[in-house]
Amino acid sequence: MSRHAFLQAIKRNRNGWMALSLVGVAIVLLPNLYILLNLFQKPNENWEHIKEFMLKEYVLQSLWLVLFTGLFTVMIGVTLAWLMTAYDFPGKRLFRWAFVLPLAIPPYIGAYTYSTMLSYTGAVQKLLRNQFGLTLDQKYFDFMSMKGAIFVFTMFLFPYVYMITKTFLERQSASYIENARLLGKGPVQIFFQVVLPLSRSAIVGGVSLVVFEVLNDFGVTSYFGISTFSTAIFQTWFGMYDLDSAIRLAAFLMVAVIGLFILEKYLRNRQKFSSSTSKVRPLTPKKMGRFSAGLAFVFCFLIFACSFLIPFVQLLAWAKLTYAHVLNRGFAQLVSNTLVVSLIATAIVVFFAVIAANVSRIKQSFFSNIAAKLIAMGYSVPGAVISIGVLAVFISLDKSLAGVYRSLGWGDQKLVLSLSIVMLIVAYVIRFMAIGFNSVETGFEKVGKKYYEASRMLGLGMTRTFFAVDLKMIKGAILSAAVLTFVEIIKELPLTLLLRPFNFETLATKTYQYANDEQIIEASIPSLLIIGISMITVLVFQRFGEEKKER
Repeated sequence: MSRHAFLQAIKRNRNGWMALSLVGVAIVLLPNLYILLNLFQKPNENWEHIKEFMLKEYVLQSLWLVLFTGLFTVMIGVTLAWLMTAYDFPGKRLFRWAFVLPLAIPPYIGAYTYSTMLSYTGAVQKLLRNQFGLTLDQKYFDFMSMKGAIFVFTMFLFPYVYMITKTFLERQSASYIENARLLGKGPVQIFFQVVLPLSRSAIVGGVSLVVFEVLNDFGVTSYFGISTFSTAIFQTWFGMYDLDSAIRLAAFLMVAVIGLFILEKYLRNRQKFSSSTSKVRPLTPKKMGRFSAGLAFVFCFLIFACSFLIPFVQLLAWAKLTYAHVLNRGFAQLVSNTLVVSLIATAIVVFFAVIAANVSRIKQSFFSNIAAKLIAMGYSVPGAVISIGVLAVFISLDKSLAGVYRSLGWGDQKLVLSLSIVMLIVAYVIRFMAIGFNSVETGFEKVGKKYYEASRMLGLGMTRTFFAVDLKMIKGAILSAAVLTFVEIIKELPLTLLLRPFNFETLATKTYQYANDEQIIEASIPSLLIIGISMITVLVFQRFGEEKKER
């Protein structure tokens, strides 16, 4: 694109909506650019030590977690999606929505629960000793390890693969499977030779979300003592008090995440299938025999029990023991803090998401497409990386505003923005802008442009058209964006831990604090509140999806 054409494009797209959309992109982009540019700065002595003795371990541990969690979530998620789509057996209607519930339990809560249950004084070993007279070697219950972390991530993240793959398979033509059966293929051959290749793009989409969640995690890996990039950033920042090296670690992790993001887009675009006819008949579930149906039910129940039922029941039992004194310790303030920051950040996210999605729909230009891609990439960047970038930018802002602070009589070295709740809210907006944007963009895609164009022909401007026409038709999408963003903010741990103001606690940080102080039972109350809010949201959206499908 020539310089003249570039300037002409700017003039063509110049309006308030485009300007606000670019502000949203700048909010997302600036901290991330700050981190990437740090790669070209001269490293300090601490970095040389980290690079020589520690960096290899961070890379390998992160890699093992990602590879094995990705593998096991694909095995479980795709198998369950195929069972729910292609077969009919007792309990199927219950399991269809029950397999979404593990998403309501953040992995760090699952890790705290399982590690305590399997400890020497936990419910499992107590049961074996008291009821069966068995005292087994403690090595069999060594849950706080790499294997335990992989189990936790697999159990609480496989629904990403399950939901995306199931939705994809339900929309595919039955002819693929029926033709394979006519050619004499058995159930196992159909699964491996037809279903897996057909679902490859959906599987890649689901497992990419799992990978991003694993890389973002801090609660599980720090509690289990596993050295990953996220824990390394935290330890370098707060343990070595070396922000420069922490930024450099964040930059390396960010480069890896951008690479994964590009790879995921490439694989999904490369693996696309379309039906040879416009008449797509969904697959009719095949009734299983008694033995096969029994095996399917047992398999599904075991997965559901491990991923939701067991930890949830255990948390309820602990809550019964501790609710009296936990609820009396400033719990109302804890809930208030969580709701305030979550609601403010959600409102800002939805505001910019609506603007960016509307501009992307209407303009369909180079600028709007780039803006949409940059916003969509925000969620893939781990919270620890975002927190480093946001802190660095806010410290620079405070330095730039030193003269203003001095004139107000606040002193020469005053840090105002860097120690405020504003920094945390901005970080939430950057981290979760993609969730709001994707939900609103989906709503706009269903509405299309015909009503907008008719309104413009009647003389209404872009803003008046939005409030008079578009807003009424995308209210559901905006509500979805708000609810999903709100729940994700409530669950967020690493970003909140790193950027919260002094003595400011949320439900997530209080849960982590209890666990870190070995007060796992006390952590049950804030954990259940987080799970309860998340569960309601998950069930509402699952029901909403089912109703839409029935229509």
